[in-house]
Amino acid sequence: MSDDEQSKEPQDEAPEAPAESVDATPADSSAEEAPAAKDDAPAEEAAEAPEADAAPEEPPAGAAPAEEPEAEEPNPEDDLPWKERRRLEQSRRPHEARPQRSPEERTAERRDRRKAKASLRRTQRGAARDTKGESRAGTPPAERAANPVKVRQGVVVSDRGEKSITVRIDIVRRHPTYEKVVRSTRTLHAHDERNEASAGDVVQVVETRPLSKTKRWRLVEVLERAK
Repeated sequence: MSDDEQSKEPQDEAPEAPAESVDATPADSSAEEAPAAKDDAPAEEAAEAPEADAAPEEPPAGAAPAEEPEAEEPNPEDDLPWKERRRLEQSRRPHEARPQRSPEERTAERRDRRKAKASLRRTQRGAARDTKGESRAGTPPAERAANPVKVRQGVVVSDRGEKSITVRIDIVRRHPTYEKVVRSTRTLHAHDERNEASAGDVVQVVETRPLSKTKRWRLVEVLERAK
């Protein structure tokens, strides 16, 4: 290698150093600009924050309304009979220790408690009647019509008994379904106080209280004598 070539090599390597300095300059400038950009961001956010507080955003027109609070669940004790509810209330009352008492004292205390409750009920009912304007005469008794006395007409078939006759009642009815005339008879034992009726007479009898084991009827009059 000649001296000229050796002298040229350092000259070729020298220009490479400024290139590194050129590359470092833009990197430094970018590094300096980055913090400035970060500092500007909080300022912009602070400027936008009052606007957000001053005017809250309105919900869009198509948005669903806010859910209403759920209704309270029904109390299952409301469906219980009043006696069950009273028993539950009594069981939940605070218990107070009391001195020992005899059965007679307990009975007298229970009687006094019932009298107090009865007096309170009478007072409440009287106030309710006064509010409604009702009289205290009470409910009048219902009118009951006496049942009509049963009267039958028949033919005497036997008068052998003392003060007793046997009367045959002929019943003629039309069948409700087949429209056929149905004939039937029934025998009654009636009381004849003066032995007026004889066999074959047409008599009228009326229902009465039991006069013997079989007699439940009494002779009213003889309508037609036997021929």
